[in-house]
Amino acid sequence: MNWIKSYVRPKIRGFLGTKKETPDNMWIKCPQSGEMVFYRDVEANQFVIPTSGYHMNWAPELRLAAMFDDGAYENISFPEVATDPLKFKDQKKYTDRLKAAKAKADQVDAVITGYGTLHDLPVVMAVQDFKFMGGSLGMAAGEALITSMQLAVEKKCPFILFVASGGARMQEGILSLMQMPRVTVAVQQLREAKLPYIVVLTDPTTGGVTASYAMLGDIHIAEPNARIGFAGARVIEQTIREKLPAGFQRSEYLQDHGMVDIIVHRHEMRDTVARIARMLMKAPVINMEKKAEPETVEVEDSKAEEISEKAAPEKEAVQD
Repeated sequence: MNWIKSYVRPKIRGFLGTKKETPDNMWIKCPQSGEMVFYRDVEANQFVIPTSGYHMNWAPELRLAAMFDDGAYENISFPEVATDPLKFKDQKKYTDRLKAAKAKADQVDAVITGYGTLHDLPVVMAVQDFKFMGGSLGMAAGEALITSMQLAVEKKCPFILFVASGGARMQEGILSLMQMPRVTVAVQQLREAKLPYIVVLTDPTTGGVTASYAMLGDIHIAEPNARIGFAGARVIEQTIREKLPAGFQRSEYLQDHGMVDIIVHRHEMRDTVARIARMLMKAPVINMEKKAEPETVEVEDSKAEEISEKAAPEKEAVQD
């Protein structure tokens, strides 16, 4: 009998107590700098790495709560759609993938919508969640976007969309592709009602979503260093057999080439979007807690002048 193993060690363990396990998400590695950052520091900073400024993926519920006044908003319900119309199966059944995605994200599909006020201005917002099957556009996501846009027309208020998607959902085939023209028609309804359609491009925004409603906004805002494009950079290089310029398909590069109107840090997003929405709705200017940089205000003013004719509502709509 080994008295050290059988007697001494158990006594020492009992004296020291049970060792606490370290949570898996206590530390986060910055994808840009490789620095290890304490999770709570990133969470308190709206999931922006404090040192590098890298914008990480942000849960749609947290984004909506940060944008709406007092974090209060009404969830918008949308019609149910067929779960697996094509009976698709690759390595797994599509139904199994959906169940896993719903359980992980605790939501119905890749788009979360809400109606509330932004600096006292009624707005409708929609957020695409990249963690739900890559933010892919399926029938459910299409219905959510269309229903929320139609609600904005009914309420005579701006529609704000935060995009993060890998494109159409391959498991739904042509039914997924049909959502792009359907959402485009809903965007046209916003324009006919002379209501602002503000698009915020986050990382990543790619595929058919970029080729359709993501680039149809009255104004396009982007988060810093966000990937925005149709095909991947590697595919493009292999196709044209040329080396792409540095920063290609990043928001800063696209702003320099006229595809993005303005780049806004996540901390300034709420006030900037509110200011633009009030300009386009011709609503009275109010004092905001955070003021944008002079350069930001100048860009917003010039853009508002260009699109005020087509995006500004009638006087009756402003009063409503």
